[in-house]
Amino acid sequence: MLNAQNVKKDFPIFSNHDDLYYFDSASTTQKPQAVIDSVSSFYSSSNANIHRALYKIGETATDAYENVRIKIKSFLNVPDTHEIVFTKGTTESINLVSNAWGRKHLKQKHSIIISEMEHHANIVPWQMIAKEKQAKVKYIPLSENGELAINTLNKLIDENTKIISIVHQSNVFGTINPVEKIIKIAKELNILTLIDGAQSVPHFKVDIEEMGCDFFVFSGHKILGPTGVGVLIARKELLESMDPFLGGGVMIDEVTMNGSTWNQIPLKFEAGTANIAQVIGLGEAIGYVQNVGIEKIYQHEKELLAYCLQKFKEIDELKIYGNPSHRGGIITFNIDDIHPHDLAKFLDTDNICIRAGHHCAQPIMHKIGKSSTARVSFYLYNDFGEIDYLCETIKKTISIFK
Repeated sequence: MLNAQNVKKDFPIFSNHDDLYYFDSASTTQKPQAVIDSVSSFYSSSNANIHRALYKIGETATDAYENVRIKIKSFLNVPDTHEIVFTKGTTESINLVSNAWGRKHLKQKHSIIISEMEHHANIVPWQMIAKEKQAKVKYIPLSENGELAINTLNKLIDENTKIISIVHQSNVFGTINPVEKIIKIAKELNILTLIDGAQSVPHFKVDIEEMGCDFFVFSGHKILGPTGVGVLIARKELLESMDPFLGGGVMIDEVTMNGSTWNQIPLKFEAGTANIAQVIGLGEAIGYVQNVGIEKIYQHEKELLAYCLQKFKEIDELKIYGNPSHRGGIITFNIDDIHPHDLAKFLDTDNICIRAGHHCAQPIMHKIGKSSTARVSFYLYNDFGEIDYLCETIKKTISIFK
């Protein structure tokens, strides 16, 4: 186990709120001082636009920005830095693919396969492009225990299937999906794959080259980084074949009154002034995670998950949704006769932060017959004592409602 109390010393929010119990890292993570300092330092010492300026601080800013691609390449074992595109987040990354790839390659009667487990960010963009191109979206069913019915995949696939886009780890059940198996099936049939790694990259080791997917996406703010920055990783030949998603500065090679030509990848997909400070902050966050050790973080969360599941099972009024065999540090639940929003507000009075709602995953809510649920999620700064306090406060809330 990591020493969470020592870890917390690196996070100023916990010294500013010394009684804060934060169980919502699946939504966004807290930021270490090193990340905050890296963003502040950029603005105070090297604030300049990138890929343009010939003066020193401009070159310093460009180097700092581009060095983050090198960090990501190492952290996730990406074959080439040219395959790493900076975006605003996971949502924009998926929209980039659905538009820039989908608009060019999808046609009437083509099909896209996703699942009933997806976050809205991996549903809505595909529905939008499918409607535009008169294609079809198919869904891998969700089983009662919170796992995907992968055995149905071969029935869903046909000669018109062009891409399979699947979440790596569910933001509702914590289910870690067998994406390698899905990718293998897809490769054998020349079907592209996109993996939503928003909930996986911060929590366990991801190896892009070994995984072999065509597109991979994640967000900075879920891995201790700033908001407003995300990453799309894609095979070089795919990026080169795709048209730009946005037009403007940086992404062009030449502009005339008769038309324009595009910059080389990845800049072809990074139009305008980038979120420079946020990208630099993401690089610092990845460095922090590497220093702690991603395997240590995974084992820490695994122990927290097992402990919390056991404590939750001791509360008769508490129902846990999903029981996947391979899961990360996320538990979704409800309390008998207490609306999850009421539970969240009552817990907040004791400085406990949990998520309550549909978790941007309404198809899952429909599947389990609920409009909303409560959710706790763990990260490297949580510990057993916090879980004890959470459970005691839940019991107190139950007694109040009785």
